[in-house]
Formats: sequence, structure tokens, C-alpha cells
Amino acid sequence: MAEVILEKLCKSFGRTEAVIDMDMTIPDGSFVVLLGPTGAGKTTTLRLISGLENLDSGSVSIDGRVVNDETPAQRDVAMVFQQYSLYPHLTVRNNLAFPLRSPILKTSKQEIERKVNDVAEKLHISAKLDNRATELSGGEMQRVSIGRALVRDPAIFLMDEPLSSLDARLRADLRIELKRIHSELGATLLYVTHDQIEAMTMATHVGVLQEGRLVQFGTPREIYEDPESIYVASRLGLPRINILPADLFNSTTGRAVTIGLRPEHVEYGVGEDASVKRVEHLGDQTRLHLDLQGHNITVLSPAGNPYAAGSTVKIQPVNPLCFDQNGNRIAGTA
Repeated sequence: MAEVILEKLCKSFGRTEAVIDMDMTIPDGSFVVLLGPTGAGKTTTLRLISGLENLDSGSVSIDGRVVNDETPAQRDVAMVFQQYSLYPHLTVRNNLAFPLRSPILKTSKQEIERKVNDVAEKLHISAKLDNRATELSGGEMQRVSIGRALVRDPAIFLMDEPLSSLDARLRADLRIELKRIHSELGATLLYVTHDQIEAMTMATHVGVLQEGRLVQFGTPREIYEDPESIYVASRLGLPRINILPADLFNSTTGRAVTIGLRPEHVEYGVGEDASVKRVEHLGDQTRLHLDLQGHNITVLSPAGNPYAAGSTVKIQPVNPLCFDQNGNRIAGTA
């Protein structure tokens, strides 16, 4: 595995700036997730690292060497795409073995067999090795697609939303598998997604992208607890952070124009009156959907949930995040 360093990375498509002056270090052995909406520059960044797109300017360094002029094969990366991209006429065994049969790798038949069996066991598809790809379920096909990358021993694994086309249960299962495999291999992994749950549950580091720029980089907890802007604060957290006028609560003072209120950062029984519009029971937690002076607020109910739809509850913020008129974080209380 290897450290990957991006310096002043730029890429435009016509008049559209896809990646702008990106500086980022992907530590050796880390699981880095690039998070952002469609058009933020996530996939383009991945393709620039892999060599599938040419840089306009800047540099990509892998394991201490600048790889700008190297082909994708020379860069020693393994990529998993959103679509399965399997060879339908080949068995699972031959799909997994295909990358290892490259003349560049010069892998022996015995080593190919060992690696294929090892990866198949890790991904729980050993029983499917002799099935053709067309005989697999969607989840099994994506496991094979991930397995084709894992049989390699590359400098970095690059994954472009590999779980987005799966149903919720399979996504949850494969999130656990990927995190376990990353831990076992000690691999360096760069993963692209717009799904905040994937970022929170799998990443050691999260890079938040906005219109081609890296606007914050840190651990999931740092991004969640100490966001630098409203945009970043809105990327992580389910339900989403409540963005409200700072003067909505009489208890708030100071120079903040807007406050960000996480659903769990509410004190009950004091403060302003809010009406309960809806109660959402989710098993491990209960959410209250409130109306406070025309503003919709989602909060977590206290244990036992003494509130019902149509009732009134007093709430006040606890340690809200404060933002200026431009949406940038400011220090202190509201």
C-alpha cells in the first residue's frame, strides 16, 4: 500500500471546472471517502488519480513518485466502478483471475488460484466460483466486481460508488464486508459516494467536495462535530442538521446570523413553544417533527417520548453551531 498526494489538481471540461486546485493527502493504509452531491468532482478526482483522465495542471504522487506521465497500468491502481463490468461469458473464477493474467503482472497459475480462492472466501462467493456471471444476483455480481480489484496488490484501491445500485440490505452487508477487508489488508482505499451513511460507517477520513473544491478534510467525527460551513454541516448527519435563524430563540445572543442545530442538541421543558406536527417511531429512536414560528425542525425525542402529534413542547438549543451571513462557521455561541 502507499500514500497518495494530490497537489494543485485541476481539470476542466470545456468551460466547466470539474476539479479546482485540489490539495489532499491520502495516508498510507487509510480508508478515505470523497463525499458530495452529483457534480462536486468526486468521480473526476478518482479518474485523475487512476490516469483515466489527463490533468490540466498539478500533480499526483503515489508512493513517493509523480505519476502524471504514467499509464493507468503503470500507476498500479485497482478500480471498482459503479456498474459491475463483468465478462458475462466467463465464470466467477475466470472473472476474478482475469486481472492477474495480465502479462505485466506475470502471476503464476498457482498464485492465481491461491489469490482467487482467498478473495472468494473473504467475499463469501466460494460456492459461486464455477457459475457464469449471468447466473449471479446483483449483490453477488458486485462482490465479484470488488473481488477483481482485491486479487491485486495495488498501491491504492479506487472505488466509484460501488454499492449505489444495490438494495438497502445488500448495501449494509457490503459496507461491513468492505470495512472488514480494509482492516485485514491494511489497504489504502479511496471511495467515492454521495451516501453519508457509507462515509460515517466506513471512512477513517472524509473529504467534502463542493463544486470541484475540497472544502474540508478530516475524520468523520471532526466533519460532524466541527464543520467549517453550513454546506459541510449538511453533508453528514441523519436526520439532517436544522439550519435556523439565530434570533429564533430568545436565549441566543451574539453575532451569528444562522445556527445549526443537530437533532440531538435540544433541551426540553425550557425555551420556545413548538408544535408537534408528526411523531416518527424508528425502533431505536423516536423523531419529533416540529413547527416553531413557521420553521420546520426535526429533533430526537427523549426516552419514552411523552409527546404526541398536536401537542406543544418547549425546546431550546444546546451548543448550536454558529454561522455568519455567508454560511461560514464562526466561533462562540449564538
